[in-house]
Amino acid sequence: MIEGLTEQMVRFLTGVDRSKFVTAPHCSRVEKPWGYEIIWTPPGLPYVGKRLHVRGGNKISFQFHDEKIETQYLLDGEVVLLLENSQEIIESIIMQRGVGYTNIPGQRHRLIAVTDANILEVSTPETGDTYRLEDDYSRPTETEELRNTPNRGWSV
Repeated sequence: MIEGLTEQMVRFLTGVDRSKFVTAPHCSRVEKPWGYEIIWTPPGLPYVGKRLHVRGGNKISFQFHDEKIETQYLLDGEVVLLLENSQEIIESIIMQRGVGYTNIPGQRHRLIAVTDANILEVSTPETGDTYRLEDDYSRPTETEELRNTPNRGWSV
């Protein structure tokens, strides 16, 4: 055992399932018609971390989720976030670096890249449906079944 541990720490560590410890890095890329996502958290966790790369002049679908919660953080580029407020009005927000923007289930939202942009996103796992209200690429609502198909059902 490691020196300097308290009795409480030792009790906790005695019950830890070390078979679940992971030391290998993880990274997967998901192509999107507007750019791509880099998922940097391994599957099976209660959260997901992504970097969204949205090419300038492109936008993600105007959408809402029935289960997923997301927080986004602008790394670089210029992005307009359309985000529904508590009065059901869609606000047009110029994203600022250094702050997070969160949407919860049922809240309509869309990212519009003015220039090439990179956005960090942390969220609950991709469960439930993503209802696409408008989509420049004619993609349907994303269900669990569609999520498991190549490119999530859209043609490259």
